[in-house]
Amino acid sequence: MPTDAVPDDTDMPDVTLTTLQGLKQRGEKIVMLTCYDATFAQTASQAGIEVLLVGDSLGMVLQGHDSTLPTSVAEMAYHTTCVRRGNRGALIVTDLPFMSYASLDQALESSAQVMRAGAHMVKLEGGAWLCETVTRLAENGIPACVHLGLTPQSVNLFGGYKVQGRDEGRARQLRADAEALERAGAAMLLLECVPSPLAEQITRAAGVPVIGIGAGAATDGQVLVMHDMLGLSLTGRTPKFVKDFMAGQENIQAAFAAYTHAVKQGEFPTAEHGFSA
Repeated sequence: MPTDAVPDDTDMPDVTLTTLQGLKQRGEKIVMLTCYDATFAQTASQAGIEVLLVGDSLGMVLQGHDSTLPTSVAEMAYHTTCVRRGNRGALIVTDLPFMSYASLDQALESSAQVMRAGAHMVKLEGGAWLCETVTRLAENGIPACVHLGLTPQSVNLFGGYKVQGRDEGRARQLRADAEALERAGAAMLLLECVPSPLAEQITRAAGVPVIGIGAGAATDGQVLVMHDMLGLSLTGRTPKFVKDFMAGQENIQAAFAAYTHAVKQGEFPTAEHGFSA
């Protein structure tokens, strides 16, 4: 628990990497949600959400940009500090934004900033080319989650937001990337918008927790953007992998609790939220 947090009877025991590893080994789903401020951090962690992701998605849902690319390290550190103050025991993961880890020195400096702000782990987007960076971070006491599949920081390279890994060549590369990154020291993997069968293969092969978003039900846990799961959207378009957990609930606390329950019980996601090969 952060030292400046006010204790509360509903605070959960501090979630650590060991906690997440135990959940994976027991086959209990991990619940992750994006979070950007103290109030929602308190509300989400008290609802049992185990991992709070300070995502560079804040560039879109908070700042109104059309992508995550304009977000800076300073902004990520600021929002991490806010989340830390409200957090009641969840593990905090912070995104390293676009071009903030293009070199080893950059990766170390960017990671140091957000870890000092209160993150327990950093998240990077990419493939096996990140292996040296992941190893160096681990050597310096910085756990890394690597985001594979549809990586929003590479949206211009992909030509849009498209499902990744549907052809066998790309699926083979994703499997190889996941294996290489785990060997390099990645503490967690996140798969976005990959076919459900491929996500299941990667999850079964991995010794570290694998979190999914638009990756089917077989991953070790699920993550959603908070605004999406509350039915809020600037564009009016709802991604296929999103469910509105605010519908039918009296308040946001209840929506967070419903999301936690649905993930833990295997009720979300269903087949309709995933993608075929």
